[in-house]
Amino acid sequence: MEDGPVSVVDLPPGYTEWPAPAGLRHAVACLWAQVIPAGGGDRTSLVLPDACSDLIWEQDRGAFVAGPDTGPAPAVLKPGTVMIGVRFRTPAGGPALGLPLSELRDRRVDLADLLPRESRRLPGTLDPATAADRAVALAAALVDDAGPDPAAARAAALLSDPRARAEDVAAEVGLSMRQLRRRCHAVVGYGPKTLQRVLRFRRFVSRLDAGLPGGPAGRRAPPDLAALAIEAGYADQAHLTRECQALAGLTPGALARQRRPG
Repeated sequence: MEDGPVSVVDLPPGYTEWPAPAGLRHAVACLWAQVIPAGGGDRTSLVLPDACSDLIWEQDRGAFVAGPDTGPAPAVLKPGTVMIGVRFRTPAGGPALGLPLSELRDRRVDLADLLPRESRRLPGTLDPATAADRAVALAAALVDDAGPDPAAARAAALLSDPRARAEDVAAEVGLSMRQLRRRCHAVVGYGPKTLQRVLRFRRFVSRLDAGLPGGPAGRRAPPDLAALAIEAGYADQAHLTRECQALAGLTPGALARQRRPG
């Protein structure tokens, strides 16, 4: 399944993620699907900021783009919803889509409004396997046509270190702070300091998920939020709490309960 076509038959209900084809992994973080079984009630999904942008196909709707978020984005999913997504890596979204990504910040925009010709290849009437193939092919074409921004990509990598200072990063990549902000807004969707906050928060969420019951670490004890805060790069647990409420709309403890499997 890793590099092959996707069929909704192969996917369990809920959210599933798998690697992009090898030739796209420099620009695409993953492929994903969201499947809500027919019958039952609506499901609410909380999308958290991750410094990425997504090309998404939804059955009966068609294709749209989810821009980079700066806060929690609740989504109500109807029974029978099927979505297939291609998630662009942090510095790849703006160049691939061909516009400053700040124009899509905190927005969901129909692909027809951004790339009308390309959107006709992803109507909502497709079956999921065909939609997945076409979404990956479109992402590959957009990445191939994109003009990379090596300085912004290098800056994004350096800003993943919570100890890095934006001024030092700008100097290391040969840009002024004003230039770095402008380039980050174009390829990431917001400035370097917001990017650093989001990347630190995603580090916390990843560590939180790994330690939850049923997670990769297999632990059963409640998460040690103070220790996770330090591991993720926060000054202390109070700092984590402020940032978690700003970026997830929840306290760390409430977020842990919300993400607990089952």
